[in-house]
Amino acid sequence: MDYTLNKREELDTFRCNFKMSERERGLLRSKVEMVDQTALFHLKEERVKKMAGCEEISLNSNLQSRKMVYEPIHEEGVFRFDCSVDARCVAFPSISFQNPIVRERPIKNVTIVPTYVPTFEHEINIAADITTFESEKGLQIVNLMFPPSTSFYGTGEVSGPLERTGKKIETWNTDAYQYGAKNTSLYQSHPWVLAVLPDGKAIGVLADTTRRCEIDLHKSSNIKFTSSWPYPVITFGPFASPTDVLASFSRAVGTIFMPPKWALGYHQCRFSYYSEEEVNEEGFYDPKSFVDSLHQKGFRAIWVLDPGIKNEKGYFAYDSGSESNVWTQTADGRPFVGVAGPCVFPDFTRSEVRSWWAKLVKNFISNGVDGLWNDMNEPSIMVVKVYGMLMAKSTYKGMKLANRHKRPFVLSRAGFVGSQRYAATWTGDNTSDWEHLQMSIPMVLNLGLSGQPFSGPDIGGFIGNATPKLFQTWMGIGSMFPFCRGHSEKGTNHHEPWFFGEECEKVCRLALQRRYRILPLLYTLFYLAHTRGIPVATPTFFADPTDFQLRTQENSFLLGPLLVYARVENNHELCITKPKLPEGIWLSFDFEDSHPDLPKLYLKGGSIIPVAPPHEYVDEANPTDDLTLIVALDERGKAEGLLYEDDGDGYEYSNGGYLLTTYVARQHCSTVTVKVSKAEGSWKRPKRHLHVKLLLGEGAMIVGIQDKTYFGIKDVDINFNPDFDEN
Repeated sequence: MDYTLNKREELDTFRCNFKMSERERGLLRSKVEMVDQTALFHLKEERVKKMAGCEEISLNSNLQSRKMVYEPIHEEGVFRFDCSVDARCVAFPSISFQNPIVRERPIKNVTIVPTYVPTFEHEINIAADITTFESEKGLQIVNLMFPPSTSFYGTGEVSGPLERTGKKIETWNTDAYQYGAKNTSLYQSHPWVLAVLPDGKAIGVLADTTRRCEIDLHKSSNIKFTSSWPYPVITFGPFASPTDVLASFSRAVGTIFMPPKWALGYHQCRFSYYSEEEVNEEGFYDPKSFVDSLHQKGFRAIWVLDPGIKNEKGYFAYDSGSESNVWTQTADGRPFVGVAGPCVFPDFTRSEVRSWWAKLVKNFISNGVDGLWNDMNEPSIMVVKVYGMLMAKSTYKGMKLANRHKRPFVLSRAGFVGSQRYAATWTGDNTSDWEHLQMSIPMVLNLGLSGQPFSGPDIGGFIGNATPKLFQTWMGIGSMFPFCRGHSEKGTNHHEPWFFGEECEKVCRLALQRRYRILPLLYTLFYLAHTRGIPVATPTFFADPTDFQLRTQENSFLLGPLLVYARVENNHELCITKPKLPEGIWLSFDFEDSHPDLPKLYLKGGSIIPVAPPHEYVDEANPTDDLTLIVALDERGKAEGLLYEDDGDGYEYSNGGYLLTTYVARQHCSTVTVKVSKAEGSWKRPKRHLHVKLLLGEGAMIVGIQDKTYFGIKDVDINFNPDFDEN
């Protein structure tokens, strides 16, 4: 079964009356169920008229390079390119776009033209059999050339360096157990490249196809896509900055779901906790009671749901699926049976199957499930690109059906462009070594630059045995990633933070306390990712896209204005190396937790970040807890920052039940005044003590609490504006 051609509501498209034999029409209908979508037939009149003229597909065996035709779509600065009007007519609809109609509808009154126009080569021959769309004779090769010294990023979940020039990526979801830096395919597929131009402006390029697609960046400053004909190429920009490109891209493909706040805490997992002594004296005999006991201790439970259903009559899921005819089928119409298990697989490309799965998930949640983890969902025995995404979509829907007052948390190993609408992810089966620790930073960053901001590695490595030094160093970095989880394979030594001795346990505790301190910042960044499409973690060069030295810097990253500078090699001499910082003011600080194996922290001048007291778990925090603002003034003696707050779960925030506060600080002579300059939302501001830490550089700071200064340095006082209304 060809999972690259997806069905029903995924197939919003125009019906083009091109000439085919009855056999070819039948073959096409068997691969794609073309559905009349009323909205798609009510686009502007001139487009419909143009599409009606598509009487036959142009067959061309000449590989001469030609420019693609274009139309403006989505919003100003975004263009769709096709090989021809005919090719546009028969291209399969978008799975990537949140609303597929957007890709099909040109926008009016656009005066700008594309700055960069891709060229294409193709050779198409479907006279013998339409299935040759998958053959080499049906390839569409697209090239897009940029100015010299353009840097490339994104390309989804990829191993290797942050900057992708010289690399080739095969977007074809693969179970890449024990992958390395040279793997060309991993668990997810994002045929997307973010190009940063020499002047710091940026443009994003999406090859919008669910078929196997090669991204070739071997040629300097050139993007080359190769996939089965036909598919459109969408460009976003050039815009003023990489952030602007990603915001536009996210408005097209969708932003990340707003996660429940508890999901930002530390996750601990092992494949597998088999014995009851390892987990709980009660074992797993009564799952609901077991989870209830975890809840009483402040834990949340995330349960694994793989797509493979045991092929056994009498098993309720198998019987229900067989009765509803939901299984993926072979060419002769029988359920496809995987050798591992053996098991059968739901066909998530069908809307009725997704509804069936969602109902099973809804019932499953009653066991006390807090989150669901979709693993092994490439699946490796029938590799496809959108299976995992559609499974995650179904799982997300099932969790919402179970409780519409709770935000779902779904974790998915496999994904595609747009998966962030339904699930977080992790970087798969990594290895316990320093190379994979180093790779974890660019992997997380490139996922964020591809639209998936909620990711992280298995801290300590999934495969093999971590040393105490490796584990504690990795925990120091991993505690600052958007998704923070320790996870290890069965048969390995335990990788819990307390299994490596007192020193490692101490460092891990410091690292996790850092995470829980910066949760107000992280939660604010997730809100911005959800509403504006800005990644939670970004490369350091986002602070200055014109700085070429920063473009390849892989041992640091930004959480908003907070720069995290990490040691990623087993070399103590590197700890004393002065880090390469962006231009401007960057003030170092810590939480009185300085340690060689913890990253150094720097706050950008002109910024304010919110931090909280350290807690054992997220739900232990209370809105009335003390809040601390860390302030770094810029050259003009000013600073500004955001804090987002809501109930931490549910959907009241979508009806105004949130509080988005803008804090500002201004220096006048020897006084720094802090105040609330703006507030949005109806969520009531908690009554709490507000502390301010004014950074002075080299770790020095002044600490104040509302109208009282605890102590002063360099004769600077902290003053709270008389109209300050934090309480």
